[in-house]
Amino acid sequence: MAEGKADSVRALRDQIAACVHCAAMLPHDPRPVVQFGEGARLLIIGQAPGSRVHASGVPWDDDSGDRLRDWTGIGRADFYDADRVALVPMGFCYPGKGANADLPPRPECAPLWHARVLALLPPDRLTLLVGIHAQDHYLADRRTLTERVRDWATAGPRVFPLPHPSWRSTGWMKRNPWFEADVLPALRAAVTAALGKAEMAP
Repeated sequence: MAEGKADSVRALRDQIAACVHCAAMLPHDPRPVVQFGEGARLLIIGQAPGSRVHASGVPWDDDSGDRLRDWTGIGRADFYDADRVALVPMGFCYPGKGANADLPPRPECAPLWHARVLALLPPDRLTLLVGIHAQDHYLADRRTLTERVRDWATAGPRVFPLPHPSWRSTGWMKRNPWFEADVLPALRAAVTAALGKAEMAP
């Protein structure tokens, strides 16, 4: 990799780590959680860190991450290799707890940082849009999440919409058996093509 690009990645990581843009709107001190490197050919855009990820500082370090790794077939070593996989949520900081679930990602975050992060990634990357917030931001349609996931091939070249892999997805998968039968094999094939040889999830 060109040294100049590597320097740009390090500089942007440092800027993100120091970000306090939403400090006044958060119920805790900011702790941006993001992972990216100039060689990452798989980009996973999720929602926002939960409380466990906020505590550990490791993206997708929870039950949702376990389920996502199972869906994609990626083992932890490759998943946490920043030069293979970029983990870029819609909001980099834990937004806090709402009445029945975590609050939505802060709306200021993606417009502030995403374009700068994505500009440093390979142009031929595969992008997984995980959950309604990522899909609403990046897909120019008014379809439901279920419609987008079912018709994943229409999302665009090298784009794959997915439900959020929280515990709620268990019931959603039971109501939509086509996801496990049809979508997951296509997802794993696309991820394998993007990453080449990779450690498979146990």
